[in-house]
Amino acid sequence: MQSAAQPTDEQLSQAQARFASVLDQMNQVLFGQEELIDSVLCCLLAGGHLLLEGLPGLGKTELVRSLGLILGLDSKRIQFTPDLLPGDITGTPMLQEKEGKRVFVFQKGPLFANLVLADEINRASPKTQSSLLEAMQEAKVSSMGERHSLPKPFFVLATQNPIELEGTYPLPEAQLDRFLFKLNIKMGGSEVLERILGNRQLGEEAQAAKTLEREELIEWMGLVRQVFLPDVVANYIARLVHATQPGQSEASKALRYGASPRAAIGLAAAGRARALMRGRGHVSVEDIQALAVPVLQHRLVLEYHAKMEGLDGEKVAKALLEEIPGLSDPLPSTLEAR
Repeated sequence: MQSAAQPTDEQLSQAQARFASVLDQMNQVLFGQEELIDSVLCCLLAGGHLLLEGLPGLGKTELVRSLGLILGLDSKRIQFTPDLLPGDITGTPMLQEKEGKRVFVFQKGPLFANLVLADEINRASPKTQSSLLEAMQEAKVSSMGERHSLPKPFFVLATQNPIELEGTYPLPEAQLDRFLFKLNIKMGGSEVLERILGNRQLGEEAQAAKTLEREELIEWMGLVRQVFLPDVVANYIARLVHATQPGQSEASKALRYGASPRAAIGLAAAGRARALMRGRGHVSVEDIQALAVPVLQHRLVLEYHAKMEGLDGEKVAKALLEEIPGLSDPLPSTLEAR
């Protein structure tokens, strides 16, 4: 799939250098989470939303705050609770006096930011979750028959606690499908904890320097669309996503429902973003293999027996990667590795 105009060598080298500096800044804030930070930045560069799952205290809030500072974005945090109403996040019309008349004026809610941390999103009611769904999908909110555009760029980083189930509302599949990535934040080793103890005080915020301007980020996001997606890679994405449908692969026996076409489109976009971050003007099969788990794992609906056997979306996605070859046809013998 040839792009209209591919990035130049100068643009590619510049992009690689700029994002390397962003990653370096982020690694000074979150210790021992290099792979996570790389995936988060890749997701944002592709223009997607992100679902983070992890225990409290692992730096989810700090991740979003620092990202906002480093990328030059306006960031806000919304603590989701069962009594939170849609208007509390989108904004509400307020009656005001204007030129001797009383009129309703829309007051913007905390959703009007470039980077929104939706903390413990599964604690909100389905009604509030649906209002966030519209914002994520269309970058607009509706109020009293009027639609209001959200700022550009607009990213939602939502978190959920995997061990607290009481008083929560599991996210419906339709909303999960709107998240480009689902990432699991895991605890670092003892050496990471030692580094944290040597650099952090309780209640102290980590310092981060602005590395990118908002307009520059928008420019790089536009350049992502120009990265070349070879036919062989597009074919691999199609076969991989199709293999998630029940009956289409050995791994899909554990699934009730597979991934949607939106997953295939998102996987291609993420592959383009990853290639640009590494200074390449084309997507490789290795890019797709590196991103398949975060793109697919939350979109796979497992059969009951699979859950009882201890399977989850991550394990099934990894099994698919092992089962589905990168090339639909074997290489000619003259090109095989010797």
